[in-house]
Amino acid sequence: MPTFEYAPAPESRAVVDVDSTYGLFINGDWVDGRGTAFKTVNPATEEVLADIHEASPDDVDLAVKAARTAYTRVWSRMSGADRGKYLFRIARILQERAREFAVLETLDNGKPIKETRDVDIPLAAAHFFYHAGWADKLSYAGYGPDPRPHGVVGQIIPWNFPLLMLAWKVAPALATGNTIVLKPAETTPLTALLFAEVCQQAQLPPGVVNIVTGAGDTGQAIVDHPGIDKIAFTGSTGVGKMIARSIAGTRKKATLELGGKGANIVFDDAPIDQTVEGIVRGIFFNQGHVCCAGSRLLVQETVADEVVRRLQRRLSTLRVGDPLDKNTDVGAINSRAQLDRITSLVDAGEAEGAERWDNGCALPQRGFWFRPTLFSGVTQTHRIAQEEIFGPVLSVLTFRTPQEAVAKANNTPYGLSAGIWTDKGSRILWMADQLKAGVVWANTFNQFDPTSPFGGYKESGYGREGGRHGLEAYLKGSI
Repeated sequence: MPTFEYAPAPESRAVVDVDSTYGLFINGDWVDGRGTAFKTVNPATEEVLADIHEASPDDVDLAVKAARTAYTRVWSRMSGADRGKYLFRIARILQERAREFAVLETLDNGKPIKETRDVDIPLAAAHFFYHAGWADKLSYAGYGPDPRPHGVVGQIIPWNFPLLMLAWKVAPALATGNTIVLKPAETTPLTALLFAEVCQQAQLPPGVVNIVTGAGDTGQAIVDHPGIDKIAFTGSTGVGKMIARSIAGTRKKATLELGGKGANIVFDDAPIDQTVEGIVRGIFFNQGHVCCAGSRLLVQETVADEVVRRLQRRLSTLRVGDPLDKNTDVGAINSRAQLDRITSLVDAGEAEGAERWDNGCALPQRGFWFRPTLFSGVTQTHRIAQEEIFGPVLSVLTFRTPQEAVAKANNTPYGLSAGIWTDKGSRILWMADQLKAGVVWANTFNQFDPTSPFGGYKESGYGREGGRHGLEAYLKGSI
């Protein structure tokens, strides 16, 4: 198979200005945090990008009080139509500054620029556009004739889709009349802090959105604060369980979008070339840093060898390297800690007898990198088939009948996503009804839209984000 060399096509860093130090965004202004400062680094180069202030519990208290004041005096009294105008304004500013956000997200996160440019930033803007349209129509959403907001919402977002996860949470919270205290992940705070500038540019009333940075202790301070009415969290199942325990017995509501171990199921009548592209998108998009990634590939026995051969051929063409290069398919792993976890689980897969294959590509000398990898000969008991790796690693299992495929797909503590590849519509509908997953894709994978709800079952959490269903988490009954 011929190979083609691509000349480097780097995106310019000149479109974004990264400050040396960032404070906290509270009540519409920048303030110094009273915790210990920490650094955020470029995972592709290990270059320090900025020093970030850590929010102490006292800082969180200031943010909650600012959000409460903004809620009682301004935001909850504003008409839905007027709230919608602010969301429309934010959406347009995100579009206008899309290139700036895309470059900054790639620098801070490590994902390829073509993903931030073509997926993350446009979809983040789309969520604000979509929810802006709901702001004056909440009485028609099916949650009572006059649904009311909770009040002050604490939101904690992960590092894999920093701006997109912010949009998933901020847009519906604002549209429904809540005010916000948000904490981005400590390894990827920069686009959330740039979003604070967007709030200022949109002239959002002070205190409606507050952004505090820090690690686990800062997040715990938000969860524990008595002035928080609702928690929205996306992250690991372990942390989600801690949050659920922390708020048990309180009046606080919560939505938890947690880990996953999605099954991508391929039948013998599936179009193989199309399927292979869907498999690649399902697991190697964003370096596998996707909670709903199709990390378990279940292939019908009669076509398993052919699918694996074509998949290996396709993986050999994936380009790993500089995330700012527009030719790059797979970027850097987000942190040293995450790279160590991926490596540990891959080593366990080999030790337990699965057969490892990777594309053998050269990796940069600096930064955090892992080659696209697949395992064949995997059984249900292997750790790589049960534990969330959260990296570019695919486990291949086989099945003979649809019933066996369902049993294997559901044999996991998670229940976030699944994919079905087949030419038979009736089989798709039957499988989708049997699979214990919040999202089931048919002949595609990792397709998202603001109008479509997303969420999981079992240890993948509860509640939905996006669509009409996602509004429910930010509303309470009529008064």
